[in-house]
Amino acid sequence: MVQIIAGNKGKGKTKHLLAMANSAMNEAHGTVVYLDKNSKHMFELNRNIRLINVSEYPVNSTEAFLGFLCGILSQDHDLEVVFLDSFLTLTDVQSAEDLAEIVKDIDIISEKFGVKMVISISMDGEKLPEQLKPMVSLAL
Repeated sequence: MVQIIAGNKGKGKTKHLLAMANSAMNEAHGTVVYLDKNSKHMFELNRNIRLINVSEYPVNSTEAFLGFLCGILSQDHDLEVVFLDSFLTLTDVQSAEDLAEIVKDIDIISEKFGVKMVISISMDGEKLPEQLKPMVSLAL
């Protein structure tokens, strides 16, 4: 299952994502992971949430990102939720078509392994590709 938090830059998506991650950790029986482009939100997250600074790894394409994500899933069978902040930056998505394709791939991975994915996308919810609009849980 994929949920999307959409909104233009500066609308408060990260604030909502952090709150959702902390809430998920309070209810989780397994692991919660938060992927971001840096470590600046480390002290805003519950200490039991694993923060991964993706910029520390050679992830420079959508294919590399999917491989990175699958690597995280493969090493932790107790993983329940993955939060992906700054998604367009993490994945180096260049077009709406590429965005739709990678989110579709993440949705397939999510369903196959039973891991919920919550994605923050810096784009107005109305401008998202049509196939992604049903996944939007919050548009700012």
